[in-house]
Amino acid sequence: MEPAARLDHNHKLSLRELPYIIRWRDDRCTRCGKCTAVCPVKAIVPAVKVKRFVHSDSPIPTPTAKRMTVHVVEQVTDMERYCTGCGTCTLVCPNEAIEPEFNPSNKLLHYKNKGGDGYKRGGRRNDPSISTLDRLKFTRISMLTDPALDAGRHEFRIRTLLGRIMSPEAMPLKVIDGKLSVDKRDIFVPPVREIYPIMIGSMSVGALSPPMWEGLAMGVAYLNEVEGMPVVMCSGEGGMPPRLLRSRYLKYFIIQIASGYFGWDEIVRAIPHMVEDPAAIEIKYGQGAKPGDGGLLMAQKVLKLISKIRGVPQFVDLASPPTHQTKYSIEEAVAKMIQSMSMAWGFRVPVYPKISGSKTARAVLNNLARNPYAAGLSIDGEDGGTGAAYNVSMDKMGHPIASNLRDCYLDLVKQGKQNELPLIAAGGVGKKGNLAANAAALIMLGASAVSIGKYIMQTASDCFGDENNRCNLCNTGQCPRGITTQDPKLYRRLDPDKVAERVVEVFKSADVELKKIFAPMGRSTELPIGMSDGLSIDDKAMAERLGISYAC
Repeated sequence: MEPAARLDHNHKLSLRELPYIIRWRDDRCTRCGKCTAVCPVKAIVPAVKVKRFVHSDSPIPTPTAKRMTVHVVEQVTDMERYCTGCGTCTLVCPNEAIEPEFNPSNKLLHYKNKGGDGYKRGGRRNDPSISTLDRLKFTRISMLTDPALDAGRHEFRIRTLLGRIMSPEAMPLKVIDGKLSVDKRDIFVPPVREIYPIMIGSMSVGALSPPMWEGLAMGVAYLNEVEGMPVVMCSGEGGMPPRLLRSRYLKYFIIQIASGYFGWDEIVRAIPHMVEDPAAIEIKYGQGAKPGDGGLLMAQKVLKLISKIRGVPQFVDLASPPTHQTKYSIEEAVAKMIQSMSMAWGFRVPVYPKISGSKTARAVLNNLARNPYAAGLSIDGEDGGTGAAYNVSMDKMGHPIASNLRDCYLDLVKQGKQNELPLIAAGGVGKKGNLAANAAALIMLGASAVSIGKYIMQTASDCFGDENNRCNLCNTGQCPRGITTQDPKLYRRLDPDKVAERVVEVFKSADVELKKIFAPMGRSTELPIGMSDGLSIDDKAMAERLGISYAC
């Protein structure tokens, strides 16, 4: 071997450096080629190898060495095409001859920084530990002193209000001759919507594939019109399909505007033609997956449909700045953005900001509390995120939602405004599958509603990803399930009708479980917002931090 060839071979990676090692069974494989055809990252390829074996043809053993060519399935050791462990190959293999196996001693992060750019990925943070939310227990169980309700037979109305709620003294109402009448004075009455306390969070047209977004939208419409559950869904940054903007279904959607203003030309032009107002307007200043950083839709996902909706060229990175560049302070953002969005819809639509969980959340809240046009505050904790985010942001930055929400709620309590300004909590809700329990815990810590994104995306479409860096191709446009891709070859694998069906099932089951939690507390028509005496935890420090009971 030439010296140059030896050096080149020496700098190649071995399989031990990769996060997943593919176990291939030669004796079971029929060489059908299905596994190599469906691999989204081309981590496996069909190959021809020369195999040496010892053989004897005569009755008396006279071993001789022979060589023969064999067809194999080979794993690529190029770090740009590493196996993500999605398991699509296992899914299509007719003989169970191939399976990725997690390699705990991998060195992925050592080699995923080529070109001086940090490693970006989709999914959640790589944290298999149990979160604070999943450690909370509901320990206020009414028995004789305050009789509990029958969750199976009692009538429940699990609803919450989105919008600034005026105090009774400030309401423009008068009693004249024993009758309640509206004061004719020019008093601003904030718009309020009655919604289900679990909403679908911001995942944009572009981040999700067309059939995935369509399936979520159909599920939301069915829940509202057939099941009578006023579930709302946020559009995410990037605009909305033009037909939806002009349809009566718009009332089930929250339109998001962010610092990139993507898709807003189309939205502004559609305002005169809207037959229904949207449920609300969300102004995104931050997100839990990458707090303090802007959004990013990578170039490989900006295909024809997305470029048309967003009004941008194809195949270019769509980066949103970390902040709205025309606003330089909290006060200015509140005064301009919220005011202008309220004016655009004639003060008929609730407008609220979304921020990432951080120590500055209370400062933002205190400014909003003084503004009569602010309809609430959405706080996105550290466990959120499905789009492109730097690994260092996802794993090392952000604030857990439980304590951040609790601090903000107690600030409102001190100001006597806990019943006026609703808080929306997000980030890690349902991470371990306990959607209703996590939602109920956040409500008792002070949230008026909770927002779910990754949970509904995973459950409605059978996502492969997990918190062990498995799959997590959300940001690359190579999603093997067709959930977060704009490639027709991939998203044709997803049936929007099945997605809609699963969305309905998820919300109906969560509704049953919420009733099971609220019934023992005697709550049927009013959410136990801030009812922290119903919670306990088995950690003294956490109990003290959240202001709840310690139980062991």
